[in-house]
Amino acid sequence: QVQLVESGGGLVQAGGSLTLSCAASESIASINTMAWYRQAPGKQRELVAASTNGGGTKYADSEQGRFTISRDNAKNTVNLQMNSLKPEDTGVYYCNGWYRGMDYWGKGTLVTVFS
Repeated sequence: QVQLVESGGGLVQAGGSLTLSCAASESIASINTMAWYRQAPGKQRELVAASTNGGGTKYADSEQGRFTISRDNAKNTVNLQMNSLKPEDTGVYYCNGWYRGMDYWGKGTLVTVFS
């Protein structure tokens, strides 16, 4: 079992920045893939950014250049730095980990971007 706990959500004006953090109960160095997903109101959950323990990263097209995913092995966290936020970035952000063939999810943190 892997526990994932998100933090850092909140209310921010368009153009601003937020950093989300996901704390894992297992060493993140051992977790193959860690990712952030967003679920906007009335929409399906979608991938925002992903990071592999081999150093690879992947971003959704709309987040490329604005968001940065990073791992902090010392703190056992995965962070999502979000810049130039837009109202369409609003949603619940979930941390996801793929570990030993199983998918794990946090409970999410709400980000609201107002114009």
